[in-house]
Amino acid sequence: MRLFLVASLAWQDYRSDWRLSACAVLALVAVLVPLLVLFGLKFGLVGSLTERLQRDPGVREIIPLGGARFDAAYVAALAARPDVAFAVPRTRQIAASVQLSQPGREALTAEMIPTAAGDPLLGSLPVPAQLTQVLLSHTAAQKLNVHAGDTLQALLTRQNAGRDSSRSMAVQVIGVLPLEAFGRDGLFAAPALLEAAEDFRDGRAVAAFGWPGEAAGDHVQRIYPAFRLYARGLDDVEPLRLHFARQGVDVFTQAAAIERVRSLSRNLTLVFWLIAALALAGAFAAICAGALAAVQRKRRELAVLRLVGFGTSALLAFVVLQALYSAAFATLLAALVYRLAQGGLNQLFVAQPGEHAAQLLPVHYLIAVLAVLAASLLAALLGGWRTSRIDAAQGVRDV
Repeated sequence: MRLFLVASLAWQDYRSDWRLSACAVLALVAVLVPLLVLFGLKFGLVGSLTERLQRDPGVREIIPLGGARFDAAYVAALAARPDVAFAVPRTRQIAASVQLSQPGREALTAEMIPTAAGDPLLGSLPVPAQLTQVLLSHTAAQKLNVHAGDTLQALLTRQNAGRDSSRSMAVQVIGVLPLEAFGRDGLFAAPALLEAAEDFRDGRAVAAFGWPGEAAGDHVQRIYPAFRLYARGLDDVEPLRLHFARQGVDVFTQAAAIERVRSLSRNLTLVFWLIAALALAGAFAAICAGALAAVQRKRRELAVLRLVGFGTSALLAFVVLQALYSAAFATLLAALVYRLAQGGLNQLFVAQPGEHAAQLLPVHYLIAVLAVLAASLLAALLGGWRTSRIDAAQGVRDV
C-alpha cells in the first residue's frame, strides 16, 4: 500500500509540475526519435537487400568453370548435402542447343537447360515428368508466341563423318518461366532429353526416340563437364566455394555481392551503436541531473514526506517514479513520431513492393521501451541519492 501511495503522490506532483515534466519528456524524445529512425533505416535497408538477394536464385548459384569432369554419383552426393538446395548434372554446352519452330513463326535457337524437382528457377511451375515435356523462358515463349499447353517442333542437327543430319521431335510446353527467372532464350527439360541430344550429336544411338547410331555400351559411364547447383541459403555460398576450392574445382559465385551486404550491415551496426552510445550517455547524464535538480527543488516536499513517516527508500521511489513516468511518455511519443517518419521514408525511397527503407519489428519497440526504462531507473537512482540526506527537521521548520 505504501508503494501505491508513493506512486499516487509522485503522479499528482508530476501532473502539477507539467511544464517541467513536458520538458523532460521532449528532451528524451529528441534523443529517441533519431535513434529509432537510424536503426529503422539500418534494419529496413539491410533487410530489404538481404531479402532481395535471397529471392534471386542467381545469387545462390554456383557455376563450375574450366574443363572439369563429374559423374552422376558426384552430382548426387552434392545434391544430398544439407547446404545444397538443388543440383543436377549438365551436358556439354555446345551440344545443349535446339531449334524450336512454330507454324507461321521463324525458327528460334534456344539453350537447353536441365531441370528437376526443386529447381529454384521454376518456383510453382510444374516439373517435366516426361521426356518430351518442356518449359520455356519468357523471351523464347514471347518470340514463338506459345503458351502452356502448346506443342512445338524441336530440331536437332549434327555433322557426323562429314555428313549433316537432323532429327525432329514434338515437345509439349507445360509452363513459361517469368522474365526475372531467366532472361535468355531457354528450354528447360529433363536431364534425359539433354543426354539424348548429346548422344545424337556424338553419333550414338538414342533408344528413347528410335534414332540409330553407335552403341554406347553398358560399361561406359557418362561424364558431365558441369552441373547446375544452388546453395540453400546465402550463408552457404562461401562454404561451398571453399569446399570446391579444396577439391581443385574452380567455381564462380556471388559471394562478393553477399559479402558487400554483410559489410554494409556491420558498418551500419557500428555507426548505430556509436551514435546510440553517445546519445544515451547524454540522456543518462540529463536524467541524473534532472533527478538531482528535482531533489533540490522539492527538498521541502520530500522533507515533509519524511516527517509524516516515509523512509529514504520511499523518497527515492518518489524521484524514480517521476523519471519513469517521463520515460514511458517519451517512448510512446517517440514511437508515434517514428511511425510517421517511417511511412514518409518508405513512400519516398521504396522502389519494389514488399520492401522497406525503414522498418522496426514489435520486438524492437519492446527492447527500446525496456532499455529506456532501465536507463531512466538507473539514472534516477544515481541522481536521487541525495534524498538520503533529507531529514525531518527541515520539514518541521518549513511547516
